[in-house]
Formats: sequence, structure tokens, C-alpha cells
Amino acid sequence: MVTLPTFLPVAEAARKYGMEEARLRALIEKGKIRAGVVAGEMVVSEDEVRVEAIQEKGLRKEDLPEYQMHAHLKGKPIWISEAARQYKVLPQTLWKWVKAGYIRQIGIKGNKTLIDEADVAYCVEIYRKHGKPGRILFNPDGTPYKPKTGLLTM
Repeated sequence: MVTLPTFLPVAEAARKYGMEEARLRALIEKGKIRAGVVAGEMVVSEDEVRVEAIQEKGLRKEDLPEYQMHAHLKGKPIWISEAARQYKVLPQTLWKWVKAGYIRQIGIKGNKTLIDEADVAYCVEIYRKHGKPGRILFNPDGTPYKPKTGLLTM
């Protein structure tokens, strides 16, 4: 099932991502962020605003709304096999994210690796929104990847 992009009113997007509304409007005029008019109100692509905010402010993944949804799980340990069952993701995928540094390893007990459940939930959230075979999901800092050319379909 194709996920449609989310559009927000300009004022709400600016508030949500900590940007000046005037700066957001300037990005719209430059064509860096898609915009439209719905019911007489200008709306913008939430994903494009998020990417611009990350680039401008150097936001970390922990600052993103997708991560904040799972912040209550921060520091809560979970075994990789348990996380795979609970979040319905292959253990190999979780291992790949651990090795890449997107999921923090909390410890090792015997032959079991404990990882941070908030990181798991965040990565799975991004994976479910954007995951397709062969698609890059994350930047090296763990923020969602957006191709430099073309539009990332959400």
C-alpha cells in the first residue's frame, strides 16, 4: 500500500520543526519545499520541511517527531530476537541497524545482545514508512535519508 505524503499548514509546520515562518515561505518560493493550497490555506510537505530543518539546525534523530513518539522507551533494553518478534522485523535487519549505529547497543549477556528499544521503535517507524528493497533509509547520523534528486515517495 502506497503511503501518501502528509501536508501541514505553513504555520503549524514552522512551529513543529522550530523554523521561522518567513524562512519556510522563502524555501517554498525557491522551490525547495512543495506547497499547495487546501481550503484557502497554504500547506507544505511535512517530510520536506523536516529534511530542511534537519539540514539547517543539525537536528539529531532524537529531536524528530518520529523518535519523540517512542522517547518513553529510551534506555529500555530489549533482546534482538525479542525486538524482531515484537516489531515484526527480521533479526538480520536489526543487526544491520545496530552495526550501522542507528540502534544503540546497551549490553551483552551471554550470546544475547541488548539494544535500546526507543531506537528500535524509531527505526521500524522509518522502515515502515519508507522501506523498500535496496532503498537507503538513514543518513549516517540516523536521520531519515532523502535523495538529493527526485522526490522521496512517502
